[in-house]
Amino acid sequence: MDETIRAANASDRQVLCELYRQLNPDDPPWPSDAYAADALASVLAQAGTTILICEAGGVAVSTCMLVVCPNFSRAGRPFALIENVVTHREHRRHGHGRRVVARAIEIARELGCYRVTLMTGSRREETLRFYEGTGMRRNSKTAFEARFT
Repeated sequence: MDETIRAANASDRQVLCELYRQLNPDDPPWPSDAYAADALASVLAQAGTTILICEAGGVAVSTCMLVVCPNFSRAGRPFALIENVVTHREHRRHGHGRRVVARAIEIARELGCYRVTLMTGSRREETLRFYEGTGMRRNSKTAFEARFT
């Protein structure tokens, strides 16, 4: 099956909404299509932000978001964050998620980032091994968060 990893654009809104619904099924629905379109346009307009989509056979099957952040330490080398990693439930265990995350890591390296960070709330060993399989290291940093509802 042909596989392509590419940057998302505004026309990908619906497929991204479907994938993110699988990532966060308890999220409330968008107030309107226009609101969702504006939100996606805002994300895509952010310098250093890329939503990657993995397509297999012309179908969007996996995604992640890469954010490259400017930095004043490390001699000005940027750092990157990977968020919103999800593979469509019908296409899991075929390597699509691993390859889309690996591509995000590769882009960060190409852009001169000194590190890439990915956090997961999952405690499932299978999920943690998945991220290790992309080259990420477990327990190299301690994460703290303040979450707002």
